[in-house]
Amino acid sequence: MAMKREMRDELNVMNGWDINSVDPCTWNMVACSSEAFVVSLEMASTGLSGMLSPSIGNLSHLRTLLLQNNELSGPIPPEIGQLSELKTVDLSGNHFNGEIPSSLGLLSHLSYLRLSRNKLSGQIPKLVAELSGLSFLDLSFNNLSGPTPKIQAKGYSITGNRFLCNASAMQICLGDPNSAPVNDTGDLSSKVKEHHHRWALSVAIGISCTFLVLVTLLVFWAHWFRSRLLYTSYGKSVQQNYEFDVGHLKRFSFRELQNATSNFSTRNIIGEGGFGVVYKGYVSNRRVVAVKRLKDPNFSTGEVQFQTEVEMIGLAVHRNLLRLYGFCITPHERLLVYPYLPNGSVADRLRDICREKPSLDWYRRMHIAVGAARGLVYLHEQCNPRIIHRDVKAANILLDESFEAVVGDFGLAKLLDQRDSHVTTAVRGTVGHIAPEYLSTGQSSEKTDVFGFGILLLELVTGQKALDASNGQVQKGMILDWVRTLHEEQRLEVLVDRDLKGCFDSMELEMAVELALQCTRSNPSLRPKMSQVLKILEGHVAQFEAEETQGGTNVSDARTCSFSRSDVHEEPSFTIEAMELSGPR
Repeated sequence: MAMKREMRDELNVMNGWDINSVDPCTWNMVACSSEAFVVSLEMASTGLSGMLSPSIGNLSHLRTLLLQNNELSGPIPPEIGQLSELKTVDLSGNHFNGEIPSSLGLLSHLSYLRLSRNKLSGQIPKLVAELSGLSFLDLSFNNLSGPTPKIQAKGYSITGNRFLCNASAMQICLGDPNSAPVNDTGDLSSKVKEHHHRWALSVAIGISCTFLVLVTLLVFWAHWFRSRLLYTSYGKSVQQNYEFDVGHLKRFSFRELQNATSNFSTRNIIGEGGFGVVYKGYVSNRRVVAVKRLKDPNFSTGEVQFQTEVEMIGLAVHRNLLRLYGFCITPHERLLVYPYLPNGSVADRLRDICREKPSLDWYRRMHIAVGAARGLVYLHEQCNPRIIHRDVKAANILLDESFEAVVGDFGLAKLLDQRDSHVTTAVRGTVGHIAPEYLSTGQSSEKTDVFGFGILLLELVTGQKALDASNGQVQKGMILDWVRTLHEEQRLEVLVDRDLKGCFDSMELEMAVELALQCTRSNPSLRPKMSQVLKILEGHVAQFEAEETQGGTNVSDARTCSFSRSDVHEEPSFTIEAMELSGPR
């Protein structure tokens, strides 16, 4: 509440911050741990101005602080240094002034610190420079001055601080303060000679430094002029690429991805959705990849911000998450490159019948639910900063060579919704899968993904789309309404995908439907967490496997009807689903 008092909230994004509220963990932009400690404040691009209250130092369990792209001013409170659990801090794109608090250097768990594009002055604190655990430190485009200390972060940027000096050059030009003083009783002529020698040396070094700077500027200008000339000569088909050093991701040129996809031929399209079109392609060494060409005609995200967000997505590594292989940025294009998964998506497999047997038997469907849940638990509770998917559905759950579920497209909603207007009501997703509170307010949370997972469970059980199923079982309308009706009538067997030909476990069917109904409750606070969902699913699947191994008798015919999990991989026939919401409402 002290933070709210110090800030000006013209867009009323903190209207729900009410001191009389029973549970502040339900407030917009606030996330809590299972012990009800505030662990995250994600308040980026929300039009906030005013100052950041020193009372933030009382949130002793805070791990993530995102306040970038607002209008905040005043000093950065040194009390932030009391937040010993902080891992991610982004205060970039504001008007903070004064010096960088040395207390930030006390945050031993800090891995990501961005203070760029502010009005900070003074020297870079030695304690901050010595933070060896930092993956990335960004102090660019401020008014920092003085010598530059040796920075221990794995990656850093200090460009745009014209008053910063190189520490070794300063020592050479100004003399070593640790050198022995001249003896006052010595020969006066030797003092004069030494003085002239130092003066001559300083002048020589100064001239040399000036010459080097001029040569560097000349080379840079020539390189820029040549690149612009080439860009003009080759025409718009050859796009100039921005240079970024991301380390763990490969940066592709636009020409490379053009060649890999046969100039983005329609024959190579393997999917299309609200975020863009996906093409199959072949890069170096004939490696097969999936190239997602993002849809975002305004490209409101700047190149540096886009690169930073892509890097954060690339750091999310889990066996049940689609790994980001690389990216490409040009003035008019944003492309992401992923490994190609030959078994397509769950949506493809649910709607493609494999000869006489379904592509996905009952056991495999439950195993897919477990894998998808594990991926979402990682995004919600183990990833830092946490990631909300915002479009969980069968079409975004991919299948690897072993039919293991892999969650795709995570982080893209956040990546493409950084609007300069600070409007936070850009809803991305698919009708039928979007939680009601997200559709009505534009505000998403982990519980938004829980709702989508509940619909995914029903897709796995029924084989139906969430909206307007086509086989006549569901009339026009939401699958959720149909399921609720049959659940009340205790006729769950009617729900089961006909392609399974009766091969399912009735106890697991009851569990899956009841769990899906809990996940899709209209009040988000009543929905379980994904970790709770995973625990229930793992318990049932583990029991099924144990009983199958022991040859027990209390497992239904699903065991005898299921087929081998090592069947031949087929080239998937991809379908393009309609009803996408890909832009602001």
